Order: sequence, then C-alpha cells, then structure tokens
Amino acid sequence: MTHGYINDKDDYLKRLRRIEGQIRGLQRMVDDETYCIDILTQVSAATKALQTVALGLLDDHLAHCVVDAARDGGPDADKKLKEASDAIARLVRA
Repeated sequence: MTHGYINDKDDYLKRLRRIEGQIRGLQRMVDDETYCIDILTQVSAATKALQTVALGLLDDHLAHCVVDAARDGGPDADKKLKEASDAIARLVRA
C-alpha cells in the first residue's frame, strides 16, 4: 500500500527540515534572551508552516486513501472516512 503523500515525499521532507531549522532558531532566540514579541512572531511562522504541511497531508490522504477506500467500499471505507474526520477535528482544535 502506498501513501497518498508519496509523490510529494521529497517536498514534505524539505519543508519539515526547514521547520526544524525554524525550531532551532527559536531555541537560540530564547537562549539569547530575544524580545518576547520577536519570539512569538517566529512561533507563529513555525505554527503556520506546520499547519501547511498538515493540510497538504490531509489533502493527499483524502485524494488517495479515502477515495480508494470509498471506491472499494466495505468497512475500510468507513474506517478511512472516520480517520479523516478525526484528523480534521484535531486540526480545527489546534
């Protein structure tokens, strides 16, 4: 079974590495006792970047995993729809 994001895997990894760098930058900012608002601005940017990755993964999941399961029918279709619904709920709460 291939995952829906597999065609964009390299792009996701590149984005996540960039976010990892942002997080390291945040650690340095705190260590250097940078002004609070400047740190919060960078936290917001990192959060937005993670949300963009999450939405892309969700879109890939819906377009691939959920569509394939719905096409095949059966209990797996219900399971995939429930997973997607739960993931959306988690993203909305975050």
